Amino acid sequence: MSRNPGTDLRTDAFAEIRINTPAVERRAATLPARRSLKKDHQAAWLLNAVRCIDLTTLAGDDTPDRVARLCAKARQPIAPDLLEAMGVAGLTTGAVCVYPTMVAPAKRALGNSGIPVASVATGFPAGLMPLNLRLAEILYAVEHGADEIDIVITRAHVLRGEWAALYDELRAMREACGDAKMKAILATGDLKSLENVARASHVAMQAGADWIKTSTGKEGVNATLPVSLVMCRAIRDYRDQTGHVVGFKPAGGLRTAKDALNWQVLMAEELGRAWLRPDLFRIGASSLLGDIERQISHHVTGRYAAAYRQAIA
Repeated sequence: MSRNPGTDLRTDAFAEIRINTPAVERRAATLPARRSLKKDHQAAWLLNAVRCIDLTTLAGDDTPDRVARLCAKARQPIAPDLLEAMGVAGLTTGAVCVYPTMVAPAKRALGNSGIPVASVATGFPAGLMPLNLRLAEILYAVEHGADEIDIVITRAHVLRGEWAALYDELRAMREACGDAKMKAILATGDLKSLENVARASHVAMQAGADWIKTSTGKEGVNATLPVSLVMCRAIRDYRDQTGHVVGFKPAGGLRTAKDALNWQVLMAEELGRAWLRPDLFRIGASSLLGDIERQISHHVTGRYAAAYRQAIA
């Protein structure tokens, strides 16, 4: 994946956006039925979802040992005997996502596995800190080895239509990220309308976000298919306008294997098969992996394993 260099702020690209909410909801409701995924095909799509997961721990009681256990799961997310039965080798998750102070332990635990370490930053989850402190948090995470930075936007800029202020803030964050790729968390549950979601998506991409992400997982409403549909179409419009490609990350609320299938169908239908790769599609989740492994176990053995056999960390 090449970086999104961004553009100058162009409000004409999104100022006149109007969204028919009932139509978006109807389209989103039809997505789960658009592809019939059964047996081997379903198992293949579930394995693909695993390689697109940002395996995440963002708890107040995180410790280096807990992060190390999570990293071990990222390196071997599905039991070896199940993968061997399916003829699959070398499957890992897309990344491990932690707080900035846990970046160094995660880097040590992952070693030379090639799995990126993502760090939330900029006053996650609310983002209500002075900008200089938010930038310092990015610099801290990058200094300790973060490969990707998940930043949060100031929701008030969106609610007030302060697009230049939002753009300038995001450009400063993009610069602070340096070589680390930037995911812009829009916290869509706080943005009040689908028009605001679309406009914030465009500003984030113009500012140089490499992915746009739905949620922190801490809002009252997190990733939904209608919101994700609007963001995917913004990605498509931005690509058509600029030629630059941006990834997408739903986060919060994706807990079941069926969710993993539904969001992949959305990617395939709206953006194409290229967005079924971890360089353009990530799922922010932890408990989701347990249900996927449970379904894979059923596919291979014909029976469901006990939940404790799919422990995350």
